[in-house]
Amino acid sequence: MSHDALLDFEYDAEERAVLVFRSVEQEIGEIDDDRSWTTVERDGNTVSVRVEAEDLIALRAALNTWQTLVGVAETVAETGDSVRELSL
Repeated sequence: MSHDALLDFEYDAEERAVLVFRSVEQEIGEIDDDRSWTTVERDGNTVSVRVEAEDLIALRAALNTWQTLVGVAETVAETGDSVRELSL
């Protein structure tokens, strides 16, 4: 039996969605294992992460990983914004 989940992350600006997408898409194929696999797509201001897994434990672990990766990308982007504002 296969399980899946779709996470949609919506941003105020397409530029931010592109930045987050490019940051996390690099991990495709690096994190997947025998029990789970992931795809990442962007449509306008939305980044979508689809996780599929053979069992619920693998699904939960993969979801935690991808949510963390997106969260780190968002934090780095926000930090970059703050640094740019201070430079002006």
